[in-house]
Amino acid sequence: MANSKCDKAIEKKHSGYNCAQAVACSFCEETHMDEEILFNLTQGFGAGFGTMDGTCGAISGAAVVAGLVNQNRMVTSKDVRSIMNQFKQQNGTVICKDLKGIETGKVIRSCDDCVRDAVKFLEDVLNQED
Repeated sequence: MANSKCDKAIEKKHSGYNCAQAVACSFCEETHMDEEILFNLTQGFGAGFGTMDGTCGAISGAAVVAGLVNQNRMVTSKDVRSIMNQFKQQNGTVICKDLKGIETGKVIRSCDDCVRDAVKFLEDVLNQED
């Protein structure tokens, strides 16, 4: 059930995880990874690679999971491209500071919604592989 995975990710986000960690750590079972390892692995991806100038951390977390699950560069590239394209089509951008409205004062998408989007798009591409 996709909704429970989104709920788990939002719960982690509200417990101090950054967006990348919230997404990645919701997929421990699928990646066969210990949560602490995923947590540490994705800590630098939060807040658009720590500067808000980079790609949304939720997407980065999804990309890490895709790589761990697929273990195939071509499939992972296709999946990440799909996630990025869907995210950009829905939200108009994948850049953290633009999503947060840092320069415009207009928030395009909240962190919670970015996390939900990334989880949903990740689940969709992973389910296509089955």
